[in-house]
Amino acid sequence: MRAWYTFTYVLWILGEIVKGSFAVAAGVYSPRTRSSPAIVEYPLRATTDLEIIAMASSITITPGTLVVGTAHGTLEEGPSLFVHVLFAASREQVVEDLREMEQRLLRASAQSAVRAHTGDAVRAILREDERFADGRAVRRIRAAGHRTGPGGHAGAGGSSHEQPREQEEDER
Repeated sequence: MRAWYTFTYVLWILGEIVKGSFAVAAGVYSPRTRSSPAIVEYPLRATTDLEIIAMASSITITPGTLVVGTAHGTLEEGPSLFVHVLFAASREQVVEDLREMEQRLLRASAQSAVRAHTGDAVRAILREDERFADGRAVRRIRAAGHRTGPGGHAGAGGSSHEQPREQEEDER
């Protein structure tokens, strides 16, 4: 079933590449300035590295668009892409087009099937990798008794037996 969605995504993205190529060519060879550039922040629903890379690559391979930056996201906000668009009718239209691209990509992704069946708990775990500096910051916030993440519970990172280990990591 995912193979069909992947096949249709590849066909769709090829169509977008052709349409983008014609739009850029028309803009270059037009006697008037046809471009209306914009940089838009697009908050992703994708959570895995593979999905984010595939989305950024799909945007960049499409003529007239380019990913100029990323924001890795936190427990409160997901990751974002900053996209430069050469021919933007409006920022809302750009976000709508990116949302359609991401929806098609997530449908083709095997991870989206897993995510649909596992719920919010696994999504929160996927976003919080305590090996990174942000994970250590989350543990400090939780240890101080502040609310983090959806639901406001302290979670596994907030237990008191992790505080000495955290201090040892910081001293290294």
